[in-house]
Formats: sequence, C-alpha cells, structure tokens
Amino acid sequence: MGSSYFYLEFLLAWLTILREAGWRNPAVFALEYTLVPDEKYPTQLDQTVAGYDHVCHIIKNPSRICLAGDSAGATLQLSLLLHLSKSSHSGKRLPGFATLISPWATLVTPKNRNTPSDYLNADSLHLYGRQYAGTATNLKEPLVSPGMCKDREWWMRASPLEGFCFMYGSEEVFGPEVRDLIALLRRSGCAVRVREEPGQVHAWPVVSLFLAETQAERTKGLRDLTKMISQAINPEHELIDGV
Repeated sequence: MGSSYFYLEFLLAWLTILREAGWRNPAVFALEYTLVPDEKYPTQLDQTVAGYDHVCHIIKNPSRICLAGDSAGATLQLSLLLHLSKSSHSGKRLPGFATLISPWATLVTPKNRNTPSDYLNADSLHLYGRQYAGTATNLKEPLVSPGMCKDREWWMRASPLEGFCFMYGSEEVFGPEVRDLIALLRRSGCAVRVREEPGQVHAWPVVSLFLAETQAERTKGLRDLTKMISQAINPEHELIDGV
C-alpha cells in the first residue's frame, strides 16, 4: 500500500471533490518513496524533503501547500515539519496546512495495541518500525518517530501556518498515540482540527473509498477532509496537495 499508484483513485476522487468545494485549480503531488527493507532512515525523510523542495520551487509560495498523508506517509509529513522547523528560515518554508490520516506517531510503543476491529497488527508494525529506524537509538529520535518529540516549542515552530487536521478511527491500533499527540500539539499552542470517527479503523477514509457500499459512504472521509481544509485555507486560492 505504500506506492502512490495504489492511491491513484483516492487522489483523483479528492481532486474532484476539491473542485466541487470551490477550489479553482487544485493539484496533487504524490511522492513515491522507498519502502523498508529496501532502505531505512534517513532515505525516506531525505526523499520527502526533496519532494517538498521541488513543489516549493514550482509554486514559490508554501502557504498554498497542504501536506497530506496516511499512516507511515503521515509520519513522514510530521518528520518533514520537524525538520523544516530546524532551519533559520523555517517560517518562510512551512506549508499552509497539514492533513494527517491515522498517523503512525510513535513507531514502537506499548500504546500501539491490537483492537478487535482494526486490521493492523502491532507486532508487525513494530518490526517494520525497527527496520525503518535501523538502530534502537534512532527509535528515540523525533525525526524518525515524531511522537517522541515532547518539546512544545519545537512543535509550535513546526506547525503549518493554519495548523493541523487529524482524521482517524476510534478503533485503530494507533488511536492512543494519535490522541496523545493531538493533546500535546494543543498544549503547545498549535491550531488542531480533529475528526475521530466512531467505530472506524486505520486510515478509514482510504478504506471506505474502496470498500463502502454507497457513493456517500465511499466519499464521506474525503468530503470531511475537504471541509476542514476549506475552513483553514481560502478556497479561492489555488492549492497544492502534497501526499
């Protein structure tokens, strides 16, 4: 599921919904990053930074960028924000908004626990997380595992101009860590919009698009995401959705 090709239908549907919501000329940049075990940190973060720099070079104005990602992709978006905030020119490089679907906030933690409903398995996830980190020391590094960052000032510097949006399921493995991160961001002074969908599982907007029975059910997550983006960024402006 890590390939951008897997998300093609999801992204095309999102473009259509963005246009319906009043966005004049939305565009999507989808990053094809290397998966484990073929590569490990920092390769994937370096690729994410290169992709972001490429988009910034094209549009010049980062405030028109909305970062987006689900699961490990959302992890990389959080790592990207922490990375960008370390620059002395971070304020000029931060995106306008960040939309995070079921982020894998902390790679290895006892709080990532199996649930009766979710399809993810905590033990398998921790195996992949260790492969990505490469060393036990890296698992404590915020740029590897963003949930390890407890520095409120760092998160405030890393916040997109209009803040964050989190969307996740109440029954998913990552739920406890996502809630902890949301609480930390709010304590840090960041603007945070949240949609915890009752009874839903990991990355439910993506899952619903492929498995739900009706059109309304298939696009519900995308429409909810689009509504939160439109509340944060003026739809009259052009939008680059970086996934």
